[in-house]
Amino acid sequence: MGEIIRVQKGTKDILPADIAVWHKMEASALEIFTRAGYKEIRTPIFEATELFKRGVGDTTDIVNKEMYTFEKSERSLTLRPENTAGVVRSYIENGMHRLSAPVKLWYKGAMFRYERPQAGRQRQFHQVGVEMFGIEDPSADAEIILLALNYLKKLGLPNLSVELNTLGCSKCRKEFRALLIETLRPHYDKLCDDCKERFEKNPLRLLDCKVESCKAIFALPEVQKVIQADYTCPDCSLHFEQLKSYLDNVGINYTVNKLLVRGLDYYNRTVFEIKSENLGSQNAVCGGGRYDSLVEQLGGENTPAIGWAMGMERLAALLSEEKEEKLDIYVISNNKLEALKLAERLRALNYSVEFDMAGKKFTKQLEKAAKTAYFAIILGEDELNGGYLTLKNLETAAQIQFPLVNLADFETHTYKFISTNSSEWLQSKLSMLSSGFVM
Repeated sequence: MGEIIRVQKGTKDILPADIAVWHKMEASALEIFTRAGYKEIRTPIFEATELFKRGVGDTTDIVNKEMYTFEKSERSLTLRPENTAGVVRSYIENGMHRLSAPVKLWYKGAMFRYERPQAGRQRQFHQVGVEMFGIEDPSADAEIILLALNYLKKLGLPNLSVELNTLGCSKCRKEFRALLIETLRPHYDKLCDDCKERFEKNPLRLLDCKVESCKAIFALPEVQKVIQADYTCPDCSLHFEQLKSYLDNVGINYTVNKLLVRGLDYYNRTVFEIKSENLGSQNAVCGGGRYDSLVEQLGGENTPAIGWAMGMERLAALLSEEKEEKLDIYVISNNKLEALKLAERLRALNYSVEFDMAGKKFTKQLEKAAKTAYFAIILGEDELNGGYLTLKNLETAAQIQFPLVNLADFETHTYKFISTNSSEWLQSKLSMLSSGFVM
């Protein structure tokens, strides 16, 4: 035997035992987002490197340190580290600006960042997210925050909190930026290397630093005085006040966090995070905000836009373990041909069915059926010779026998049998099947 090739650091297999949680996240996304008028979009997992340099920003850690970039046919390509830039590229390229506003899109899929793997964060990770184009009014901001909360509530996540901030527009940020640089300059030598690098290029990003020594500097009274002051222009201030009014009126509790800036260069005006107390220090499960200049920056028309993304690995870590879905029926038989024929006939009626292919004894087959299915059909020599089936309820151990002239007989007998020999929960479960058990 050769040496075992193992999964790469920072990546994980999603195994069958864990997949039920992922199915729940994906199905809930489709349900909640479709209900609000969002359409799914799927973009390539690699794009031109320039897209992320222009879109995400060349002062970000993502572009400077974390991208998986490779050269192919003298072109620089990058595995997507996030999906907003790709969705914006598709919005422009496919002429979606000609659609009636708002254009509402959602996505799910793998992203790639070269960073130190940690709890809920991998080098290949998955995100679910939404983007809305064409609406400047703060009602769009309110809806998109509500959409995130509705999705998380659908998943059953408790202990959620919302944090908001406004970054203003490019004009009103200039005064704040200049004053922040002036106030922090005496402390420059004590800043971390990343903050020193960002100091002149993008000082607002300093407020996003997680290094304790930098956080201590930002907590100083003279720095807090600058941070807590309101430098937004009247239009941006009105936009933020209207957003808060919307949230107040629909009963959403939130706090304003002046240190909240998010980690990407394209954000303006509204930024927000939704946090879960169950995740410890790295407790953000959702982050997003406005990026009103990004469409134009990437070659499109001037278009207001807002969106958010959630890391699905983090969500999965918060969700209670989902029970692995059982089969409807397990066929127990030593005649593999007849078992296969019966399984296929039942699958055509939308039952989930398996049968033994390994040649196990009846007792072992029945043990497996009890672990993996709700019902067992016994197709032994007596049944085959007599032209009938034995149906066993694996929840109650009740069973019946009836002739198998056609599958209509099977449906007629099982309907009465299930109604009288199953719990209400199991009856409800089986009532969701289509034409098989008609309840």
